[in-house]
Amino acid sequence: MEKKQADFQDIIEREKGLNRSLTTGQLAMIAIGGAIGTGLFLGSGLAIGLAGPSVIVSYAIGALIALLLMGCLSEMTVAHPVTGSFGAYAEKYINPWAGFSVRYSYWFSLVCAIGTEVTAVAVYMKYWFPTVPAIVWIILFAAILMYVNATTVKLFGIVEYWFSLIKVVAITGFIILAAYVIVGADATSSIGIHNYTAEGGFFPNGFYGMWIAVFISLFSYLSIEMIAVSAGEAKDPEKAVPIALRSAVVRLIVFYLITLSLMLMIVPWNMAGADKSPFVKVMEIVNIPGAAAIMNFVVLIAALSAMNSQLYISTRMMFSLSRGGYAPKVLGKLNKKSVPSVALFASVIGIVFATVFTVVKPDTAFVTMISLSSFGAMFAWFMIFITHLFFRKKWNETNGRKLPVRMIGYPYLTIFGAGLLATVVLSTWFSPDFKATLLLGFPWLLFITICYFIWKRTIGRRMIEQPELDEEIERK
Repeated sequence: MEKKQADFQDIIEREKGLNRSLTTGQLAMIAIGGAIGTGLFLGSGLAIGLAGPSVIVSYAIGALIALLLMGCLSEMTVAHPVTGSFGAYAEKYINPWAGFSVRYSYWFSLVCAIGTEVTAVAVYMKYWFPTVPAIVWIILFAAILMYVNATTVKLFGIVEYWFSLIKVVAITGFIILAAYVIVGADATSSIGIHNYTAEGGFFPNGFYGMWIAVFISLFSYLSIEMIAVSAGEAKDPEKAVPIALRSAVVRLIVFYLITLSLMLMIVPWNMAGADKSPFVKVMEIVNIPGAAAIMNFVVLIAALSAMNSQLYISTRMMFSLSRGGYAPKVLGKLNKKSVPSVALFASVIGIVFATVFTVVKPDTAFVTMISLSSFGAMFAWFMIFITHLFFRKKWNETNGRKLPVRMIGYPYLTIFGAGLLATVVLSTWFSPDFKATLLLGFPWLLFITICYFIWKRTIGRRMIEQPELDEEIERK
């Protein structure tokens, strides 16, 4: 017997119990907190090393994909503000397999991304404490953020708001300082727009280098979709979500493109790398006393902020899976503070992965964790575009009322976004650094599909048949 597509009223009922206490400002900061993290402060160095100055184009293409994605997602989120978010939308508007695979893939991506952030924390702390083992910082900061997430969603929102505010202020300050340094630089100095064409030109590694760097830019923009998941705990999602989405997207695009443009005028592209944040390198070059240490503190906060957001979202995604019958019931239980604490503990497995990679292969841990975390998130993004095509068609057929928020250019821009995203991800097959994304990704999809059909034949069948059995008993 086929599983009936879930009605959204049923989804709202099964996911009830969470506190709706996040404000519009906190929602926007949660998205910024997830997206302005390691991808900008440390991952940008890796992208610059691949693309050179053309990394500006790479991040612009990534920003276009993110912008189209958020247009599709905001339309669906305002119509259905539930914790399961795009996983629940895929379940309802495509089929149960889509909801199952999207949520599990996204959850796996997040737990690996948590590992990426905690790996970066170890790199940043080495700036001050070069002799302290990385595992010490991993355990310490993981324990602190688990406490924040296990308390109340209100505490999480407050902590994430201030974490993200520090980053926004710091990046704004960096932009002002970098602009001042560039404008005041002597014509004979190594600082200036000529760095865009020095050391091999604007495309030193050709179109290929620029295109592969688009993949890293997408990794940097990942987590902007967190607004949609956190809408299930927003005070007034119908008003808060569209405002938060627009402000977050604009801030991210401005911050990424302006900071990279200015950074490349100060730091020659061939000096950037993943051993140290390029932001810190800028501060060392301009030689402002204590500035490098301050910026290292900021990038540390950025990594902790992203890790904090990812812990929150991965916990809610697992909670949604459990309440939908796709995971053990214990993972859907709430503690006295209305937090799914068991799901939280299940979501720290990425920290274990990161610890192993950091200890065994410290030089490649960061790139490895990017590859592991990227496929699930990219698959979720791709499915958001596909779900939007089904959603709009179904909505137009069954609803008389107009959507509060509408994606422009439907269906052409939705299809364009999906195609552009798929092209970028498939291109990683030709990159030695990121080929693991597809080598691990396709087997993962096969594995999760097998798991789905096993679930459908056992637990799923019992969930479908039990209500019908109860109804039959009542009739008798």
